[in-house]
Amino acid sequence: MKKNAPTLASTAALGAAVGLIGALASTTAHAQSSVTLYGLIDAGIMYTNNVANGKSGSALWQATSGNVNGSRFGVRGSEDLGGGLHAVFVLENGFNVQNGKLGQDGRMFGRQAYVGLASDQFGTLTLGRQYDDLVDFVSPLSATAGTFGDTGFAHPFDNDNLNHSLRINNAVKYTSNSYSGLKFGALYAFSNQPDFAANRVYSFGASYNNGPLAVAAGYLQMNGTQGANASSPGAVDLAESTANGKGGFSLGADRLRSFGGGLNYSFGPATAGFVFTRSEYAGTNAFGSQGGDMSFNNYEVNGKYQLNPAWSLGLAYTYTDGHVDRTSWGADPKWQQVDAQVVYRLSKRTDLYAEAMYQHATGHNYVAFINTAGGASSTANQVVGTVGLRARF
Repeated sequence: MKKNAPTLASTAALGAAVGLIGALASTTAHAQSSVTLYGLIDAGIMYTNNVANGKSGSALWQATSGNVNGSRFGVRGSEDLGGGLHAVFVLENGFNVQNGKLGQDGRMFGRQAYVGLASDQFGTLTLGRQYDDLVDFVSPLSATAGTFGDTGFAHPFDNDNLNHSLRINNAVKYTSNSYSGLKFGALYAFSNQPDFAANRVYSFGASYNNGPLAVAAGYLQMNGTQGANASSPGAVDLAESTANGKGGFSLGADRLRSFGGGLNYSFGPATAGFVFTRSEYAGTNAFGSQGGDMSFNNYEVNGKYQLNPAWSLGLAYTYTDGHVDRTSWGADPKWQQVDAQVVYRLSKRTDLYAEAMYQHATGHNYVAFINTAGGASSTANQVVGTVGLRARF
């Protein structure tokens, strides 16, 4: 992870983004059309009990940005074209509030950038940089949801991409309207290369909501290359995550297949959930060596409780059962992680939060590594505690 000061180019790019968004937001909207500026700033202080430092480990204190929700600002727009048809767009930037750097490998609009058409009757078709359908349909039922623990509660290495360590470039995406609680969608991302099948992505998913019950399922496949560049449309590589300070681990593969499902059920102010995902990496590039396959089964149970309009509590447990087919990597790894969260709302837009995360790894040569910890532990255990403030606009 680079520690250099922001470059002149990145500063200029951020300035250009602010100027563009300001111009768009100030444009006079036509009747039945709108342009909205929005954003979220998440800043806090984090303590990690053990981060590997050479052959030993030491505690780490950090000033954080986006420990729960990635700090961002964006602009979304909709234009009424008549007949129930609308032109829509989103440009969304990610940034680090502590140093002002652009996120997502320095992209101006690295979180989302798309344009499309939305029909009141048939659904929405969009083109650009977007989320896959496993993120859209299954993640909202998980502790990785943006309304729950999100970034800090990701499954080990975000192996199933539920925490969207990678967005999908060059994507064409369809999302249906809700039909009596049923929604579905599909995405295809072009390789933009002569080899049509290289670095392409496709996914699909569906969800059903009926009163207190919500269920969903999704599938994602990325065809990439070992050590693929994160700017590739379907790179099976968590380089974007590591480049933005979420650790020093990169898991690449020739092909990723990830699928799963989940359910939530609400009991008055309480909501309980279960999520299962399986991720299969073929031809992996991990742990300092290449070749072989690796898979992860993630079993997550979670719950939230709204004490009153101001206070809410959240708790999650994830068991990850890993498998590797190379003896040089040691025995099959397993991780257990417990996450807890308390949120206090100061207003509709501003809240304070506190989180605690504990992870234990088993298997020879495997260590604990919580997503936002600042680095892997030097042992099989790692503890993270953080407090922060979020402001939305």
